[in-house]
Amino acid sequence: MSETQIPDDLRYTEDHEWVAKVGPSTVRVGVTDYAQDALKEVVYVQLPEVGAEVVVGDSFAEVESHKSVSDIYGPLAGTVSAVNDAVDASPELVNSEPYGQGWLAEITVADGVDLDEVLAGLLDAAGYAAVIGD
Repeated sequence: MSETQIPDDLRYTEDHEWVAKVGPSTVRVGVTDYAQDALKEVVYVQLPEVGAEVVVGDSFAEVESHKSVSDIYGPLAGTVSAVNDAVDASPELVNSEPYGQGWLAEITVADGVDLDEVLAGLLDAAGYAAVIGD
C-alpha cells in the first residue's frame, strides 16, 4: 500500500485517526487515507454533538460504509468544539478528501493542558507508516 498518503505535518493514532493542531488548544480530527481506503465507500457519518466530552480511547463518532461501521476514537481528552456539517451532508468527502474537507470534528483541550505535549505523545508520520506496514 505504498500509495497511502501520510502527511508529515499531522499526528496519528493506531486506530487510524489523524490530528492537526488548528489553534492554541484546539485540534481537528479525521480518519486517515489508509482507513478511508479500507472502508471503501463511506455512506454515513455520525458526528458528535458540539459540547460533548471526548475521552481518550473512547468512541466519539462513527463512519459507516457499505461494508461496516467503524468507531472513531478520541485521540485526546477534551470537548467537541466544532463538527464538520459538510460530511454530514456529503459523507463521501471522507473518501475524496480525508485530510481536507473530509475532517470530522474539532476538539478543544481543557485549560492548563499543554496541547503540544499531548500531540507529542501521538504517532508521527513515520510511526504511523510503521503501524500500517507502509
